[in-house]
Amino acid sequence: MLHALKRAWYRRRLKDPAFAYLCEDYDGDELVSIDCETTGLDVKRDQILSVGAIKVKGDAILTSQRLDFLVKPKQPVSEKTILIHHIRPIDLEHALPVEEAMQRVLAFIGPRPLIGYYLQFDVGMLNKYVRPLTGIPLPNRQIEVSRLYYDWRATQVPPGGNIDLKFETIRQRLDLPRRAAHDAFNDALLTAMMYLRLKGGWKPKPQD
Repeated sequence: MLHALKRAWYRRRLKDPAFAYLCEDYDGDELVSIDCETTGLDVKRDQILSVGAIKVKGDAILTSQRLDFLVKPKQPVSEKTILIHHIRPIDLEHALPVEEAMQRVLAFIGPRPLIGYYLQFDVGMLNKYVRPLTGIPLPNRQIEVSRLYYDWRATQVPPGGNIDLKFETIRQRLDLPRRAAHDAFNDALLTAMMYLRLKGGWKPKPQD
């Protein structure tokens, strides 16, 4: 009920009715796992360099329904950023302008719930560009895999025990394959796998 009221509130504040589909009630079984590569961790100052997303339907990852593209930053990329993401200025010459990139993201996700790893940051980065375009932040329901993992792992460790929430630790604990590459799409794909592992009754192999 609360989420429906929130969607109705956002619908009234849309700048363009063409984006009304974002605020539709959604009762389907598709979700979108999404990840952004950025120039840093400051939502106000930093920029999006790439977006990766993939749809999940029921217990299946829809590998044919995906987003994987670079975003052209409005400010030059620092050498430090290049070393972290291995995305060079030459790689960004033909990247999508940020407004077109956001149009593609919105059309892809629609009103579907979003899955992510520390999703609040990615949504915050997207909202920096989505708000000027639509007049509202993303209204989608958000599912945080690190929270799902914490709740699952908390049943296995002694009270007060440490629960490591690093992405690589979660991957290993859930016995998932290594990332093919450290980029937005592969992170979104692995995050979708994490979600399905944690959502189902899957049990990891015994560990010492």
